[in-house]
Amino acid sequence: MTSRDGQHERTSRFLFSRLEKKILPRMAGALPSWVMPDHLTFLGMTASTAIGASYLMTNRSASWLWAVSAFLIVQWFGDSLDGTLARFRRIERPRYGFYLDHLTDAYSTVVVGIGLGLSPYMLLAVGLSIVIAYLVLSINVYLETHVFGEFSFGYGMLGPTEVRVVLIGLNTTAALVGPVPFTAFGLGMTVFDLGGMAAALGMLGLLLSRSVGNLRRLAELEPAGRKKGV
Repeated sequence: MTSRDGQHERTSRFLFSRLEKKILPRMAGALPSWVMPDHLTFLGMTASTAIGASYLMTNRSASWLWAVSAFLIVQWFGDSLDGTLARFRRIERPRYGFYLDHLTDAYSTVVVGIGLGLSPYMLLAVGLSIVIAYLVLSINVYLETHVFGEFSFGYGMLGPTEVRVVLIGLNTTAALVGPVPFTAFGLGMTVFDLGGMAAALGMLGLLLSRSVGNLRRLAELEPAGRKKGV
């Protein structure tokens, strides 16, 4: 389904979606007139870069984890408000916004995942596994948007905001208790590696479940063996 202005219908049933729908328009209305959506997009990308760099700096001091959490809040501000501001001011550019928003999301995912993988809290292979799994989920969302005309970025009750909250919680735990290293199969790991592997496998499980449901829905819309026009 698409709206009358050609935008894909946005569906969100995330844990914090109702709260965001209340506060984001108010925040957009409070911004000065010279602030434009692209400024907020650039702010989000800059914050993502800072998150990755701060994770890398945790090799020197665990206190950089607090910086990571602060930049996650800044990244939420820029990433969540750019589209909200455009809709609030009625200056939407649907195709431009869709393309730019998800291109920057991909960049943010990669830079944060690599930064985490280069930190003392997670192996690079585990960090990249999370990146790959997240990007594959994103690709599935874009395919759904094309075939169904509905845009729902998250899975279940977890959307981008909820993921940020989880990361802030993990950063706080890591800052307080450390990486908690151990050795398994001759490989040095941390408890956060276990969490990362579980997250990657969980995302792949969500992909499998959702793709099966999508294929069933598409099979009902386009039954096999039926001639066109019949």
